[in-house]
Amino acid sequence: MLRVSRLTDYATVVMTCIAAHPVDVLSTAQIAEETHLELPTVSKLLKALGHAELVESFRGVNGGYRLARPASAISLAEIVEALEGPIGMTECSVAEGQCDRESQCGVRGSWQRINSVLDQTLRGITLADMLKPVPSKRKIAVIVKTGEAITE
Repeated sequence: MLRVSRLTDYATVVMTCIAAHPVDVLSTAQIAEETHLELPTVSKLLKALGHAELVESFRGVNGGYRLARPASAISLAEIVEALEGPIGMTECSVAEGQCDRESQCGVRGSWQRINSVLDQTLRGITLADMLKPVPSKRKIAVIVKTGEAITE
């Protein structure tokens, strides 16, 4: 099963919380309360998100956090990478030389193509998109152009 970690999922929750208040500087406690996440977890996530330059921190009595860029300029891929590192379905999808069987592997190219589609999809979804409500009971088609063919 393909799945992001719980912390990465929580990071998207924290980022959407901050994005919902674009002009405010939110304290860690405010974010924890609004997201219903534990304060230490929120602190840990904000540290990673700050290190990735996705949020800005402000010290002092009125200190806290806000987005480093507009929500429309932050991709879901950036949030995933801030917590998980480079996006890769398999080790060889990220970099060459990670597998002893690489030279004999017949599926490496397919995994790289799949990885590319996933990467493009995550880069095509912004934090602003995550704030939009998803219509209920409606199919959402994802069309991805891979090479010459278009698949749905």
